[in-house]
Amino acid sequence: MKSNFSYKSAFWIVNLAIILAKIAFVFRPELDLFTEEAQYWLWSKNLAWHYYSKPPLVAFLNYISTSIFGVTELGVRINPILFGLGTALVTYKFGSYLYNEKVGFWASILLQAMPFWWIVSSFHTTDTSLTFFWSLTMYLLYRALKESKLNWWILAGLAAALGLMAKAMMVLVFPFLFLFILQEGKLSKKWRDMLLFFLIMSLAFIPILVWNFQNDFYTFKHLANLAWAGGNEVTTASLGKSVAQFFEFLGGQLAMLSIFLLPILFCSIKSVLKFRSQDKFYIILPALLTFISFSFLSFFTEVLVNWPVFSYVGLPIIMSEWVLNQSVKWKNFRNWSIGISIGLSLLLILPDFTFFKSIPLIKKGESQFFRRMSGYDPLAERVGFLQDSLALSAPFVFSETYHMASEMSFYLKDHPQPYMLNMGARRNQFDLWPGMEQFLGQNKVGIFVSWNYDSLGMFAQFDSLLYEEKFEVYFKGEPLRTATIQVWKDLKEFDPFIPETY
Repeated sequence: MKSNFSYKSAFWIVNLAIILAKIAFVFRPELDLFTEEAQYWLWSKNLAWHYYSKPPLVAFLNYISTSIFGVTELGVRINPILFGLGTALVTYKFGSYLYNEKVGFWASILLQAMPFWWIVSSFHTTDTSLTFFWSLTMYLLYRALKESKLNWWILAGLAAALGLMAKAMMVLVFPFLFLFILQEGKLSKKWRDMLLFFLIMSLAFIPILVWNFQNDFYTFKHLANLAWAGGNEVTTASLGKSVAQFFEFLGGQLAMLSIFLLPILFCSIKSVLKFRSQDKFYIILPALLTFISFSFLSFFTEVLVNWPVFSYVGLPIIMSEWVLNQSVKWKNFRNWSIGISIGLSLLLILPDFTFFKSIPLIKKGESQFFRRMSGYDPLAERVGFLQDSLALSAPFVFSETYHMASEMSFYLKDHPQPYMLNMGARRNQFDLWPGMEQFLGQNKVGIFVSWNYDSLGMFAQFDSLLYEEKFEVYFKGEPLRTATIQVWKDLKEFDPFIPETY
């Protein structure tokens, strides 16, 4: 009893410390929302049953959290902080259920030493809630398989449905479950329970299908374009590109799991495959299937590094159990690997308390790493100042990317709905919202903000340019990049680029 209490206490002490570190990260003044976070927040201002590329859960979560904490960085990032804690807690519970609380504790710590966990639990993207609901579904399904109680199948179905409302990747849980039960030889006994699970999970398909039916199946076209963007023609050059894409994917996955923990990971997987424990095979099967599937896909198109990481959440459990049955040397190696991995993550996200990050080379690397999270707040402040000083009445703000448009909306006072002038980008959520065409001939003032362009080209023609400037933003006192701000009056012609790709 004493041991159980100590591991529970240790778990909460470690997680409280990490939560405090993440809150400190949120309040770093030189850092703003990541551009994808800003986009998902903007979705919360335009609630719908689905969006161009993703299901609606991320938007609803932002709507709830910003209603409580305000439209602030904390209002958005409280979501990954809490879901990250939830994922660690499920790992702790799962490891404790399979073995004991010592295994559960070390599994949660190993999870939190992996870079992918820091990403999904620090930035509010669709991977944040997907990873939590995947881990919860896997835990509940295991309880259902072992205890044969209907309530576990129902709870697992509900968790999977919420995961599917977070990201379409959640659908992979069903083929995994089918293959695991099939190789166990229990399909004839479990098919009714599995069908119940699938039917409950499928409830989440209803809003997805209805929305896509109403919107020309944009999401399905988008996913198909991502999967087959590489084309079908095979040449020597394309073969070389395919191999390069595969090794880029492989390197990214190893980095997401922490290179310092790879020896433990490889040895634990080797042990599972050698002794063929069904319990451990259940844990590693999703990661193996997902990794193999995306590895194959990487030969045909670019696979983003974050796509498979949700399926890795079970790996720390087998790693924890394996190490605890090894020599003291392996346990010391585990401790050092965890310390280095977590230490590097903390060094990256925390303010520069030690002035170590003031070293020019380190400072330059950090500025490049956080490039897509810097400069938007001061840029929006400048746009707001110009709006006041030029006495502009209700101007509309637009950019050539949804990234900039979303950031401006978040950081501008009163958070106005922004607009996008497509100058060569693929389709996105802005194509489904009312656009700048509504301002044709309305004598309205538009403010154009861009990192990339100093001209609207032939995509939009205004009556006159009222004001223009270059605004430089800084990272820790050093120049980072320069934005163009233009104030235009009376939109006369609107001819945006019409993309053929999704």
